[in-house]
Amino acid sequence: MNKVLIITYYWPPSGGAGVQRWLKFVKYLRDFNWEPVLFVPENPEYPELDPSLEKDVPDHLTILRQPIWEPYDAYKKVIGRKKEEKINAAFLSEKKPNRLLETLSVWIRGNLFIPDARKFWIKPSVKFLLRYLSANPMDVVISTGPPHSAHLIAQQISLLLQLPWLADFRDPWTNIDFYEDLRLTRAADEKHRKLEREVLQHATAVTVISNTMAEDFKRIFPRDYTVITNGYDSDDILRAPAPVLDKKFSIAHIGTLVSTRNPGSLWSVLQHLLTTRQDLALDLEIKLIGKIDHTVTEALESHGLLNYVNRISYLPHDQVVIAQRQAQVLLLIINDTPNARMILTGKFFEYLAAKRPILCIGPLDGDAAVILRDTHSGLISEHNDRKTLEMHVLDYYSLFKSGNLHAESNNIETYSRKKLTERLSIILNRITNQQSPDFLTF
Repeated sequence: MNKVLIITYYWPPSGGAGVQRWLKFVKYLRDFNWEPVLFVPENPEYPELDPSLEKDVPDHLTILRQPIWEPYDAYKKVIGRKKEEKINAAFLSEKKPNRLLETLSVWIRGNLFIPDARKFWIKPSVKFLLRYLSANPMDVVISTGPPHSAHLIAQQISLLLQLPWLADFRDPWTNIDFYEDLRLTRAADEKHRKLEREVLQHATAVTVISNTMAEDFKRIFPRDYTVITNGYDSDDILRAPAPVLDKKFSIAHIGTLVSTRNPGSLWSVLQHLLTTRQDLALDLEIKLIGKIDHTVTEALESHGLLNYVNRISYLPHDQVVIAQRQAQVLLLIINDTPNARMILTGKFFEYLAAKRPILCIGPLDGDAAVILRDTHSGLISEHNDRKTLEMHVLDYYSLFKSGNLHAESNNIETYSRKKLTERLSIILNRITNQQSPDFLTF
């Protein structure tokens, strides 16, 4: 088999969204004549742990681990957290933070740790991998970010060994939704942009998760970008027991709810409907599975909805699959941010596979909206369009009452993890032969 070195920060037992994409690629790469070798941190700071994902790790997989020093102990002292507390991603704060400490910690994060807090992993990792690769040659190296420090490790390895390099972006870099919140100095902003441009320029190939992300990267550095979306794993569905639908009219959101995903329009619509529809007041369940920003909790309270909320702080992924298939309606919220059009979360594709109706709040011209319409999987309205959103909720509720609430979810097979891994293997075959995968590029 051809051999591929994959540099990733997130790997089981890490939970959450960051681990899913490359865990599933690695699971199926051998089917397409590629033997993966993983390079991961030995002692990472993961926001969540999920041992259930370890069942997808292939047998006899070579996993290289290198210690990493991360500044989180000092960071926790600055923001007043206990040493054992986990640091959430994407500025999610479950409790209302101290504004002064938050401002200071954000400034430190954005200006001193470039490209991210894993920057201290770069130099020792390059040294370790150069020594390992001299005795164990690879055909290609892959880096996946964020954290974008992984790309800087791969960049040096590729340059020093003249090794083909695929840079995979699960999220944008300087156009990520919280970039403007980092309180960057001009010098720090310029350094982020310089590093980003160098990665986009020097990688042999670059993969992204959506067409609009490819458009955005073309603005930063013009070249071909290959779109490989996130997806769903058919095995997850086959392993899960037959679903028993929730008895209540459950509107379920699965995953983190950061402040930019706080659906104020939905809370207002539900508050209004509960005063006019007594039957809805008896049937409604707002099921929130995952971590929730304090602004979401405050919004639910201000709209009088807390009594209808079923909070589940975290579920292992195998139980998430069950919960998705049990929900009457799956709530998909696209961040209300300037980069909203390019956002395609991993859970969206698992929603499709669950084949439950999706209630989406986000841009009508975004990448998620295109797939939602193409697959006939749900309804979408803009964040500020309460009239349309109310109509969608009532349509779904009417179907629930009549026992006819379901989703078509047509033509979703193209988003299966195995199909997506086949697309990845084609790119790897091309770049190791120094050919451009033109038929797959944007």
